[in-house]
Amino acid sequence: MTLSPAFFARPLAHRALHDRKAGRVENSLKSIKAAINAGYGIEMDVQLTSDGHAMVFHDDNLDRLTAKTGPVKAHSRAELEAIALTDDGGTIPSLEHILDVVNGQVPLLIEIKDQDGEMGANIGPLETATTAALKDYAGDVALMSFNPHSVAALKKLAPNIPRGIVTSSYQEHLWPEVPEQVRDVLREIPDYDRTGACFISHEVADLARPRVAELKSKGANIFCWTVRSVEVEAEARKIADNITFEGYLA
Repeated sequence: MTLSPAFFARPLAHRALHDRKAGRVENSLKSIKAAINAGYGIEMDVQLTSDGHAMVFHDDNLDRLTAKTGPVKAHSRAELEAIALTDDGGTIPSLEHILDVVNGQVPLLIEIKDQDGEMGANIGPLETATTAALKDYAGDVALMSFNPHSVAALKKLAPNIPRGIVTSSYQEHLWPEVPEQVRDVLREIPDYDRTGACFISHEVADLARPRVAELKSKGANIFCWTVRSVEVEAEARKIADNITFEGYLA
């Protein structure tokens, strides 16, 4: 299992090509279309609905990007598709809708957000919903998650879709919800082999970690998150095979 060359031919727009001041918020249909029109690949996130569908949305809660409050998973697909995105004009899109729009025009790197809350084993429904939506999708796509249990589930649910682990330095102030002992384990990326991963997407400021170099030497592809300037991009590309970016045009 390997990634298509398309994943390395162009930078990946983080949460699509969003620019809130220009009326395109992250993971929205407008941002997806803007990325396609600019020729970028797309990194995007999925969250679970109350009725078992995958929605293209980053946060666990609605508060930051809509006028509503509370958890995404408390609402059905139909309810979420009717919720307006603040400063965008669109509504929260389903994964199926975005797949129909992209239709193989650019590669998609889809992050399955942790549903356990502490990177534990209480996962499954979102992985099932995501892989079901992708069943007949013919474009270039790869799946990833911070939670290795999620990536291991993907190995069983969709063995032919390339998968990877999103990795981090796991500093306490950035991950207060994850127990210290879990952060200490995940920081060393121990689950790469057991999950059948073929890539990682690592925190850009931590790319010099020896474990990243070790995995690369063994054939792993290296992406990174999140690049926000030309200068950081130039440094990241000394290690990473490709970048995810936002806030400028990579």
